[in-house]
Formats: sequence, C-alpha cells, structure tokens
Amino acid sequence: MVRYILMDIEGTLISVTFVREVLFPFAKHRLPPFLKERRHDPTTLQWTAACQDTIEQETGTRPGYEDLPIILTGWIDQDRKLACLKALQGMIWDEGYRRGAFEPELYGDVLPALTQWRKSGIRLGIYSSGSEQAQKLLFAHTNAGDVTSLFEHFFDTSVGEKKTASSYHTISKQIGLPPRDILFLSDAEFELDAAALTGFRTAHIVRPGTDSGSRHPTHSDLTHLPLEG
Repeated sequence: MVRYILMDIEGTLISVTFVREVLFPFAKHRLPPFLKERRHDPTTLQWTAACQDTIEQETGTRPGYEDLPIILTGWIDQDRKLACLKALQGMIWDEGYRRGAFEPELYGDVLPALTQWRKSGIRLGIYSSGSEQAQKLLFAHTNAGDVTSLFEHFFDTSVGEKKTASSYHTISKQIGLPPRDILFLSDAEFELDAAALTGFRTAHIVRPGTDSGSRHPTHSDLTHLPLEG
C-alpha cells in the first residue's frame, strides 16, 4: 500500500512552461539591476562570492563583481544547476511573487488529489531540481493559495540528481519508509526509471505538451491514481 507520494513539479503539478517561460526569463531580466541594487547586501554577497569561486575553479580566473551579470545570465540560459545561482534566482523570484508579478497555476486535479491523499493519511513530498527555497516560494503563491502545509518534504538536488538511483535511496532513508511504500509521480521517464531501480512505485503523469511513455503506468488525472496493492 502507498504510504507516501513523492512528486515532481513541472509537467506533473503545474505546466512545464511556467518555469521555462515565466520564472527563468523574469530572473534573467531582473538579475543585472538586482545585483546592482544589492551590491552591499551580505546575503547577496555570500552567494555572488560562491559564484565567483565556481567561475575561478572552472576558468582559473576570478571575475569581478561587475562581470557577474553577463556570466550569470548566461548560466540561466544554460540552465546551470548551481547552488549559488539557484539562491540568487530564489531571491529574485521572492520579489516577483511578493509583487504579484506571476502566479503558478496548479492543474485542476492537483488540489483535490492532494487534499484527499492527506485525509487518507498518505504523506506527501516534492522532489525537484529547483532549490528547496524556490519550491516553497512556488507553492506558497499558487492560484489555489498557499499549499505548502500539504507537503512534508521539499527535496532538491542536494540529495542527488533526479536521474540517479542513489538519490531515491537517500530520499527513502530520510522519509523513513521502505521504497515499496513510496509512489513517485513525474512526467520524465528517466527519473521514473531511476526511482523504479530503487524499488519505488512509479506513475508517469501525462499533461498537455508532455510526452507519454511505455515503461511505467501512465495517468493523466491524479484523482484516479490507484494507491492500493
């Protein structure tokens, strides 16, 4: 029996286009003025220094602060999954959410399914390549309001990459349940493959604009997921 449901975000709970067509462009556009305005902010300087460290390790040359806007916007285009970049993006998105610049829209079946699962005693968690901070910001500002309280965990790539089986071993240990009691929902077949190798149950969620697959049970409505057996 399923005792915990672990979920991807993009293409599973919200449109796959929200992050790519809304959040990333907003961060890219806002990054240069943000860095200029926050030049003396300790938290900003902590993360820009970490970015400078990474650049120095990769190139052998440490860039100046004034060089960062061009480099970091390039990283956004490349979808570099670096903690320092994610932290800065998260700070920028926090501004955007607070200003009402955008609002993630949950698919229509999501809130009813999450609510019913919780009522049934099933624990819920998120696993995304976006940082824990970015995940919590997103779910605090949805079209259905703040739904962060529905989730027990917000896992990011600090536990490992989503296409690596060992990541799911780590998640299983942190949740405190055997893999067979955990159901992973995603629109990405290779992520589902990695989870299945660990012993997780899997469901391939198909939404408009996402591809179906043949290696995992396929569903298009979360409220109709079979959870017994």
